[in-house]
Amino acid sequence: MESPPVPSGSRLWARLRAAVRLFAIICWVPSSVSFEALLLLVPGTAKIRWTRVIWGVLCRLLSLTIRVSGTRAGTVGGARARARGERPVIYVSNHCSWLDVPVLGTVLPSVFVAKGDIGAWPVMGTVSRIGRTIFVSRQRSTTGRERDEMVSRLIEGDNLVLFPEGTSSDGMRVLPFMSAFFAIAKMPPMRKGAEADPPMLTYAPGMAPLIQPVSLVYDRLDGLNVNRHRRPVFSWYGDMDLAPHVWQLLQWRSMRASVILHPPLDPDAFPSRKALAQAAWKAVAEGAAQLRRNAEDVDPQAS
Repeated sequence: MESPPVPSGSRLWARLRAAVRLFAIICWVPSSVSFEALLLLVPGTAKIRWTRVIWGVLCRLLSLTIRVSGTRAGTVGGARARARGERPVIYVSNHCSWLDVPVLGTVLPSVFVAKGDIGAWPVMGTVSRIGRTIFVSRQRSTTGRERDEMVSRLIEGDNLVLFPEGTSSDGMRVLPFMSAFFAIAKMPPMRKGAEADPPMLTYAPGMAPLIQPVSLVYDRLDGLNVNRHRRPVFSWYGDMDLAPHVWQLLQWRSMRASVILHPPLDPDAFPSRKALAQAAWKAVAEGAAQLRRNAEDVDPQAS
């Protein structure tokens, strides 16, 4: 594994910068999440809007700016959550770092679907549960229950964020998408005369979720383009330890993430989950490649 570069300039100032940011984050996250826990008792979309505030402030504390191209499905912009009568949306994105969560959490009014073992983490697990994250184990014995939980959330008004690669990567490429992640958007028709046990949740006519591909690349570091040598600064994958990665990242002066929101895909237009997964992967991979070329003008329609 290639060692990431270190910030230029005084190491003392870089470490002081990291310490100040870390202190601010330690103060912000518990207080903001505690307030969100109270909002869970309040009906409506306040908890969704506040979650975006939590992630947005965290990005500011990291000196991480976000550039967005394209429009969220079913909206004309703005910070609102899904309106009554709009089809739910499943956002599918590439995944290379823990930073993907605050970035996409700032941009998208949604809840995340994460691996079940994250729920057992001492701090992140508590934050994720209060943030209404859906945990999946991918075990055959729990597949039906987890599928129904995700479908229920979509029916009740949430949008979801999925990482269909199934793991984070080094950020140099987009791994193939697993078609199983698209099962909640394109469910197989039930055979005539057959009954599910227990009964499967289904969407109302015309209310099956749309799939919106999302490309995410970290393309600026201390004001300079991120090339192959600098990309490991952001990537967190495999058996990398989280704490050293966070500490190293906090020492840089500024960062930027670029996000492309591609045109949504209607699952009904595809003959199978595999075809849908491939179309989503193609859009995300081509958009990410465009961003890795450090293009300032990106066209979501071109991918």
